[in-house]
Amino acid sequence: MNKKELSLPAGVFAASLTPLKNDLSIDFDRLISHCRWLLDNGCNGIVVMGTTGEANSFSVKERMEILDALIEAEIPAHKLLAGTGCCSIPDTIELTKHAVSHNVGGVLMLPPFYYKNMSDEGLHAYFKIIIQQINNPDLKIYLYHIPPVSGVPFSHSLIKKLTSDFPETVIGIKDSSGDWQNMKSLCENFPGFKVYAGTEKYLLDILNIGGAGCISATTNLSCRPASKIFNDPYGNEADSIQKKVNALRSIIEKYPMIPALKLVMAEVSGQVEWTNVRPPQTKLKKADSTKLMEDLKSIYFPDEFV
Repeated sequence: MNKKELSLPAGVFAASLTPLKNDLSIDFDRLISHCRWLLDNGCNGIVVMGTTGEANSFSVKERMEILDALIEAEIPAHKLLAGTGCCSIPDTIELTKHAVSHNVGGVLMLPPFYYKNMSDEGLHAYFKIIIQQINNPDLKIYLYHIPPVSGVPFSHSLIKKLTSDFPETVIGIKDSSGDWQNMKSLCENFPGFKVYAGTEKYLLDILNIGGAGCISATTNLSCRPASKIFNDPYGNEADSIQKKVNALRSIIEKYPMIPALKLVMAEVSGQVEWTNVRPPQTKLKKADSTKLMEDLKSIYFPDEFV
């Protein structure tokens, strides 16, 4: 693999779900099949062990085993963005070194999220230690800005310092804040910095201002139409397709995201094991499951999506 192939592509990424067996262990075969399906159906890349993948419900060992299995199954490493951010510096370093050793396209790194209201100085020190201890030019970090979940945002001043101090390493961000103005400001104020919207609802908007694309939970279901937007953002159908994927996202957002997506995967595939989640996640109640599928049918899902 040459250096060019190590670069994470722009485009539509699915934040992959992690299928589980009935004993709540990882279902590697189903995960590999799902990742292949995502790449065959429009995804330019895949996030593994992100929020949607229930990353923080898995051990460091399990998270490394997932990446090992995908690489062994010949899922293209440069199309993988591996979630490696933990509260513990040693855990983050171990996961990140492992990911870089596999030549992944990049790592998606949460800030240390347990302690809240930390200073930019403290957060910068966390990343500095990790980058210096890994000491590998192939390390490419994409910051994971998801304050509604982590409670620890990346300020613009922190991003500026990180990209100034480590310009070849800190090269992008997934903005899952839900704040379009923040995404827009990142694109405007950090030229060359790869900005991925955390939902496909902003895919067309972010492409129109130079963003890199989207990394989204719901592109587990909407990757085909979302890829059409990415491949032809100025086409006559882009607006209508954007409305279609927005409608799907809006329906899914009414429910707890991970169990809702897994329920839909189970219904579409006929594989009930897809509904398995690790606590504290819980499966959808029967009434919610029925209502969710009825709502999706009203927008012609799955026929016009998958």
